[in-house]
Amino acid sequence: MSFIFGSSSGGGGGGGSTSGTQVNIAREAPEVESRKLALYDQAAKLASQPVNLPGIQVAPTTALEQSAFSQAGQTGRGSATTTAGIGSVLQAQAGPNISQFMNPYQQFVTDEINRQAAIGQNRLSAQAVQAGAFGGGREGIASAELERARLATIGQSQAQGFQTALAAAQQQQGTQLQAGQLLGALGQTQQAMGLQDIQSQLQAGAIQRGIGQAGLEAQRQTALQRAYEPFQRIEFLKGIMTNLPTTQSSITATTAPGSNPLSQSLGAGLGAYSAYQFTRPRG
Repeated sequence: MSFIFGSSSGGGGGGGSTSGTQVNIAREAPEVESRKLALYDQAAKLASQPVNLPGIQVAPTTALEQSAFSQAGQTGRGSATTTAGIGSVLQAQAGPNISQFMNPYQQFVTDEINRQAAIGQNRLSAQAVQAGAFGGGREGIASAELERARLATIGQSQAQGFQTALAAAQQQQGTQLQAGQLLGALGQTQQAMGLQDIQSQLQAGAIQRGIGQAGLEAQRQTALQRAYEPFQRIEFLKGIMTNLPTTQSSITATTAPGSNPLSQSLGAGLGAYSAYQFTRPRG
């Protein structure tokens, strides 16, 4: 809209007129201007109202993550198995317990050897009596040989029993050592499996929490779009009106010049003087 102001003045001499004012107003077509003003009012009203922005939400930990946290706080996984393995290894390193593998019937075997030797000794004595050589040198030699055979048989029997017990004890020792090593390895395996389970639960729980976070973010973005949708409509209408062809209308207003009182008095006096000269009788 533009305003143009102009002025004009009267002629010289004693008479004249005051300045007149002419105003030219150039503006858009009334229907276009009214629509733009209405759009402005709508935008001003919309801008005066606060926008309800949604808060940022964080997805909570999932049940899998809570379970993993609980398991991670439990210590000593596999320790019982490892402790049993250590005990077995220590017992094996202490040496074989041969006594527990000794033949409980060994004494019966020894007693039987002694009994048989006594029978032989009695038989030898009876034969010597019959031969009239009781107490002689030949009887003494035979008796000593019989005693040597008794002791050798007992020793051989005991040695055989000891070797059998030693082999059994050594076998038990090897078995305990292998069992201890196996239990120790199993304890480590249990601990590793427990840690792997915790890691798997944490990974799966993190995926679930990520999905939940994405859902919360999608809800927030939707709420933001709805909150700012009226502003987008205003901007859309503004773009349309900006691209409309511009039309203008002109309004011209003119004010008439005012009368000068002094000029009017002079004019009236001159007129009366002229009339008097015209009517006065001539000499």
